[in-house]
Formats: sequence, structure tokens, C-alpha cells
Amino acid sequence: MANLFFFGTLRHLPLLELVLGRSGEALNAQPAALPGHGVYQVAGQPFPAIEERAGATAAGILVQDLTPACLDALNFYEGGFGYALKPVTVQLEDGSTAPAEVYFPEPGLWQTAEPWDLAAWVEEWGALSLRAAEEVMAYHGRMSAEEVARCFPSVRRRAAAWLAAQARPGAPDRDLSRDVVVHSHTRAWLNFFAMEEMELQFRRYDGSMSPVMHRSAAMAGHAAVVLPYDPVRDQVLLVEQFRAPPFIMGEASPWMWEPVAGVIDPGETPEETAIREAQEEAGVTVERLEAVAQVYPSSGALAEFIHVFIGISDLSDVNGGGGVAGEGEDIRSKILSYEELMLGVDDQIYQDMPLVTAALWLSRHRERLRNARS
Repeated sequence: MANLFFFGTLRHLPLLELVLGRSGEALNAQPAALPGHGVYQVAGQPFPAIEERAGATAAGILVQDLTPACLDALNFYEGGFGYALKPVTVQLEDGSTAPAEVYFPEPGLWQTAEPWDLAAWVEEWGALSLRAAEEVMAYHGRMSAEEVARCFPSVRRRAAAWLAAQARPGAPDRDLSRDVVVHSHTRAWLNFFAMEEMELQFRRYDGSMSPVMHRSAAMAGHAAVVLPYDPVRDQVLLVEQFRAPPFIMGEASPWMWEPVAGVIDPGETPEETAIREAQEEAGVTVERLEAVAQVYPSSGALAEFIHVFIGISDLSDVNGGGGVAGEGEDIRSKILSYEELMLGVDDQIYQDMPLVTAALWLSRHRERLRNARS
């Protein structure tokens, strides 16, 4: 049996229960503290790290008598992020001490900032972390901790997208608790994207339930798409890059002309993503965004929700771009007139649906946008 001291996100009991697959009532847990240590926010990350600090005391919980299976689950959840167990002695509320182990980060792994606040973390990141942990722990025993850790940024993006979808209004004439029955839910595969499968039934228009169906969805999260438009010069900017999915499908020309696009990071708004990606991919400074649509581009297969914008820009001042090399991006751009864009739409030379959607919206609002700049 093992005794562990938790100082950070696993102090949040619902998260600890999810990782261990046990209820809090089944855990031998009590408040504890580790003198000579502090818990500090990791710079640029939604989690803390523990460090030796003279005069500081790290608050936490001591969980005793953890089984080898529990320890294996914890090592899977924490191990891929550069954490390793080390022995310590913690203080209990009654003044006594107890031996325990703590997940310490590798020396120099993280840069830390201000002291970490558990309540503030639960408010901002608790729900997202629970959703992300569900996906992570579904691969326990199927992937290594290091393999899952490499995928964790996309796991976190999908968790944020799921929460955003849950927050949107439901249909007033539908009750999902009655109208959809899920018989099984399988997380089948994980990489940059993920594949999830369900056996389910839905209520048909005649009031009866459908037969049990097996359905799969490619899980991609939320993304922002922006077509830069210069209303003074009446020009747009497109980017071109190699796209693996069309190639895998057999497409003879998998280099696609598109608007600028990028996945929305947790804590970032669609507008912030659109502005950031315009600079990264095309070197364009967006002055103002015009909302075009919020849509599922292929609701029968792809669980991706995109926010489409027109980005009002000065296309005489394009500087940089090309994408982020560390993300495997190799992007070129071109500027063309509005008339050239619409001729391409009419001739069906573009295969990217968000581009066609943005172009058709622009055709309806172009006069307004041009008059506003005159």
C-alpha cells in the first residue's frame, strides 16, 4: 500500500476520484501539509508545481493505503508530464507526522510564478480538467503515459469545446435525457484528433425510438476561420497548405486554398484565435472581425465546430506569416481581387467549405464594408 500527498489539481476530490475510479468515501484521506515547500502556478499552464521554499508550507491532502492499481492509475495520469514520486514527511492537523510520497517535477522542468490558488483553479479549470481526465483515463492500459501526454494539448482543446457545446441552448422541443439513449460510448483512438464511437438510439419524428445504431465521430474540437479582406483595395488573402485528410481520401490535389484557420485554445475566444492565426499564418494584422457563421462543417462525420469571420485588414501591409514550423505548418499566401475570388467560387475551383461560405457571405455584405471605409 502507498501513502501519497497531493498538493495540486488532484486535491480536487472529483478529479482524484475520476483518476482512481473510486469514490471519495472509499479513500483514506485527510488534510496535511508539507513544511519547507510551496505550491506555485506554472507559467503559461493551468496547473501548479511544488518547490522547496524556506519558510513556506504546502497545503494538501494525505491519501493513505492506496492499492497498486491506484498507484498505477496515478502514475499513468501524472507520469507523462515529467513527474516522479519522492518520499517526504507531512504534518497532520493533530500535530503528528506521517511518511508519504509526492509527485515532484523534474528539476528545471517548469518556470513558476505566483502562489497557486486551488479555489480559483476549480472555478476556471475544474470542469475542463474533469472532462479532459475522462478522455485521458479511457486510454489507461492502452497507451503509455508519454504517448497520452503528447496528445494532451488536443485533449484539453476538445474538453473546452465540449463544455462550450454544453453551454449552448438546447432545442426547446427536445429533451436529451428522454430523446437520446446511449447504450455504449467508446473512445476508440487518440492522436492529434480522436475517434469516439457510440451505440445509441434517438427519438424519431413519429415519437418512437430508432433502432440501436453504431456511429463514429472524428473529434476535432473548436476552430476559428478568418478570410482577410481589404475593403479599400477590394482584395482578399488566401493561404495554401498540404492537407493530409484529402490526400488520405485519394484527392489528386491535396494542397488546398483556404482562409486562415486554427484551433481554439482553452481560455481563448474565437476572435482572439482568428486574430492570432492571421498573424501567424499570413502576416496579416486584422483591424476588425465580422462574424459570418458558427457551424459544423460536416455534422454527419466530424465533431468540429467552427467560427467563421471576415477579417477587415490592410493588405498592403502583409509582413511575415508562413505558419508555425513546430506545428508542421508550411504555408504560402496570395492576394487576389474580390472578382477573382468569386470567379473561383463560380468555377468551383475551391474545395474548402469555410472558404466558399465566407466568400458567399462577403458577396452579400461587400458593399456595406466598402462604404464604411469610404
